[in-house]
Amino acid sequence: MENYEPTLVETLEKLRKEGYTEDFNIRFDSLMCGDVCLLPSQFEVDKTFRFEGNTNPSDEAVLYAISSHDGKIKGVIVNSYGVYSDDMTDELMEKFK
Repeated sequence: MENYEPTLVETLEKLRKEGYTEDFNIRFDSLMCGDVCLLPSQFEVDKTFRFEGNTNPSDEAVLYAISSHDGKIKGVIVNSYGVYSDDMTDELMEKFK
């Protein structure tokens, strides 16, 4: 896992400058952004960043930088981890490993 900056917001800003401009959402077994739907076979997780909260476990998060195989779509998705993680997101992310 990489870590560009100490905060999630600063790392998101750097990724935006690298072209990761879309904000993905999970929908069933795919990633959605507007009217675009990417199945796990259509994209790669390029980078992963983990952030730990100093005082509150709910501040812990994982940031994924994702791109489509054709390189036309690049974006991010953020998930909590530990007790607060979204099970559906974790299941989908497992498919990428």
